[in-house]
Amino acid sequence: MKLKMDGICKSFGSNEVLKSVGFQLSEGEICALLGENGAGKSTLMNILGGVLQPDSGEILLDGQKRKFDSPAQSLDAGIAFIHQELNLINDLPIYENMFIGRELKKKNGLLDHKRMIEETRRVFERMGLTLDPKEMVRNLDASYKQIVEISRALLMNAKMIIMDEPTTSLTDPEIEKVFAILRQLREQKVGIVFISHKLREVMEICDSYTVLRDGVMVASGSVKDVTTSDLARFMVGHDVRTEKLGTGAQRGEERLSLHGVTQEPYFRNVDLTAYAGEVLGVTGLLGDGRSELFSAVFGAETVSAGEIRLCGNPVRITSTWQAKQLGLAYVPRNRKENGIIKDMSILENGTIVSWRELMRHGLLDHVRQRAQFEKEKAALHIKMGGENDSITSLSGGNQQKVVLAKWLSREDVPADVVESERRVATEKSLAEGKPEKIVPKIVEGRLNAFYKEVVLLEQPFVKDPSKTVGKLFEEVGGKAVAFARIEVGKGEEE
Repeated sequence: MKLKMDGICKSFGSNEVLKSVGFQLSEGEICALLGENGAGKSTLMNILGGVLQPDSGEILLDGQKRKFDSPAQSLDAGIAFIHQELNLINDLPIYENMFIGRELKKKNGLLDHKRMIEETRRVFERMGLTLDPKEMVRNLDASYKQIVEISRALLMNAKMIIMDEPTTSLTDPEIEKVFAILRQLREQKVGIVFISHKLREVMEICDSYTVLRDGVMVASGSVKDVTTSDLARFMVGHDVRTEKLGTGAQRGEERLSLHGVTQEPYFRNVDLTAYAGEVLGVTGLLGDGRSELFSAVFGAETVSAGEIRLCGNPVRITSTWQAKQLGLAYVPRNRKENGIIKDMSILENGTIVSWRELMRHGLLDHVRQRAQFEKEKAALHIKMGGENDSITSLSGGNQQKVVLAKWLSREDVPADVVESERRVATEKSLAEGKPEKIVPKIVEGRLNAFYKEVVLLEQPFVKDPSKTVGKLFEEVGGKAVAFARIEVGKGEEE
């Protein structure tokens, strides 16, 4: 089956996500769909998968114009979408997962387990697999769960498979298992769209590439004609340094340390230390307890045993608000559940962490709110329409950017925000009956207190409250150029 998408346009409110995009895929071809977060990859594939409908443009399958109003219609046309978050039920055997929503039944209405097992086994034989259809999914490693998803697509007679970041949670040996299956599918004339940010994997497994940037198709061709540096340049619009980075900087004082931190059954006896001036990587596979560990450090969960230290001082963090006040920030893995509120606008999501500071007389100061967000939008290059558009109108990458930000220094605070704060302080002082001749001094004092609340460099150092963060940087010979902070709530991960 040959696919051609031509002139695809899609907007969410005033945010133009796809701008006359073209995409092609032939049978037996593995095509990499590449681009930065927010480039429009997911939107384009969601249109092909029937999740979204384009504003304009057309989809051609074997030269015939098609329109998909639902995922079911796309699947009926032979297109299967395997999402990054696998849709398998661990407490069911493989064969039942294969037929979820399409269960085979006997004439009496009971499930025909025998037929489902036989058809599952037939697909496995086609793929050269020795999996037992009756094996429980929870007993499979991550690579075989991915392979079960692929097998399910073939069971539904898919002639084209869209794979969204299929290797994100896999080890190298597991990736090789999946790649072996993809090569078999290529030989069987199945077309595959391979969405990934791992350029070395693209070079290994893909035949062709298409690159989106800012909703526009900017490059396409054969993988054998390009290098990883070429692909990276197409994605970002300029040359990208791909060699190993080394700052040569000496690490500074201890910032965060964990000693024997435990929360059964998710993690136990965790020890780690992060120092100023270093990036500490914590890695592992899905389900290994990383998310639960740092959620607990941030106060969203409890720690049953062990000690947490900030700047050498023991702390007991019981809430996310307390963690924020102590200078901690947390960007959760599961953005949809823990990072954004879908029913709120871009503006509301981007500033929600600061609402308490933005309150005046019990009401949210919208002037200051918008001024703060405009600063964040510019610094993070958020691609969006109107600030009052729904957060869901943004791509996943731009949603992630929205959950970041705050002011760094006095110079970063917008002039209109300072003026608004000065006006409120003046009116409040006069209303309190203060003598007019001393009101300017009172106002300046209240402005200084405001700066200490909203400006990082003027906030007290947690280890020595008599010293500001800015003073600390001076003493250690460092300089703060940017930072981000976020508060998240509790919720189940996908």
